[in-house]
Amino acid sequence: MGGARESIRYCVVVSKKEEIVEGPEDATVTVTVSLADAAATDPTTAFMLGRLKTNGSTGALFRGLRTGEVATTLRRIVQDHANRGNQ
Repeated sequence: MGGARESIRYCVVVSKKEEIVEGPEDATVTVTVSLADAAATDPTTAFMLGRLKTNGSTGALFRGLRTGEVATTLRRIVQDHANRGNQ
């Protein structure tokens, strides 16, 4: 049962010492993925391959995957990171 209060926290691992974190600390689910996998792999495929890890409600993750929220947010995070590197 999905609720309006569900939220996703994203942790994109750039390197051993750098992570991009976005979303509330008390999120329903936390998604962790490397920058390379976020850039090159569809999030659903990354999850099935074990490259996208979760902590929390997988139901919330599945809803985010189904609606496209996870893919859209990860694409934006990757693009923002690339843009910062080009400045």
